[in-house]
Amino acid sequence: MSASMAQDGLEHGGRLGAARRLFAGAPEPFFDLSTGINPRPWPVPALGPDAWGRLPEPEAERALRVAAAAAYEAATPEMVAAAPGTQLLIQLLPRIFPQGRLAVLGPTYAEHAACWGAAGTAVVEVDTFKALFDAPAALLCNPNNPDGRRVGLGELRALADAMAARDGVLVVDEAFADLEPELASASSLLPHPAIIVLRSFGKTYGLAGLRLGFALAAPERAAAIRGWLGPWAVSGPALAIGAAALTDAPWRAGESTRLAAEAARLDALLQAAGLRIIGGTRLFRLAEGDASVWHQRLGRAGILTRPFARQPRWLRFGLPPDEAAWARLASALG
Repeated sequence: MSASMAQDGLEHGGRLGAARRLFAGAPEPFFDLSTGINPRPWPVPALGPDAWGRLPEPEAERALRVAAAAAYEAATPEMVAAAPGTQLLIQLLPRIFPQGRLAVLGPTYAEHAACWGAAGTAVVEVDTFKALFDAPAALLCNPNNPDGRRVGLGELRALADAMAARDGVLVVDEAFADLEPELASASSLLPHPAIIVLRSFGKTYGLAGLRLGFALAAPERAAAIRGWLGPWAVSGPALAIGAAALTDAPWRAGESTRLAAEAARLDALLQAAGLRIIGGTRLFRLAEGDASVWHQRLGRAGILTRPFARQPRWLRFGLPPDEAAWARLASALG
């Protein structure tokens, strides 16, 4: 990502306004393939006036936690804390559960290390799972962003046991796990005392603007997170939409199948253009090649992709939203 698009010093996808300025004259609509957000949102029903006009009721907040516990394999809703997006949870966890030293399995989503470091934690990035055992606290994304790296449940249990023995924490960010049914969730290990699992709602359901995310942990840890968030942390519309969507298991299963086929379609396009697929999930693919050239070329065609300053040959692609976007991507790659 260019310096003009990294306003906060960290790289992120999105920011179509900055992309339009950088690639002035690109055709519209400008297609954003720089994020891993489902391009086909869950069909949001009409909401009653109370969702907008009243403060959220405790019963609605609990109903959301009940739905989240069932969807994310937590034993009880007492293990769930709902927040206005997982980004806020990423920023809060270092303050709620301070740690002297934290190992992060990288390369991964940069906000984790940045937020723990800002809270005074000594953060070290390691490049092997085994190296996480050398620290008193650990963090990893599973599946990982951006390469889709996966860690099995047995390995996570062993690491969590090691962290618990040191009164530390193991944070497992499962932002992209919903649509990967073959991947076992660390939440199934709860109420393990060390484990904190993060789940993103907006990516899976294509509703990132709703701002909804979850932390799953042992009841006492989840209660501490809810205490820090305070009353009415999640808006009335987000409570209603989240509870309904999380109980729609058939939609989620159908999306997993559909997006797997679309990810394979994207792989074929990228490979035909000479790019090498090195990982990803059903919501994004990571390719290797002359990333800077392709990022610029696609940007001029009105297609935003996600480059990486630390890995200059990597380029991440989200899924096109419709056939017009697929056609333009195929043309630009050709």
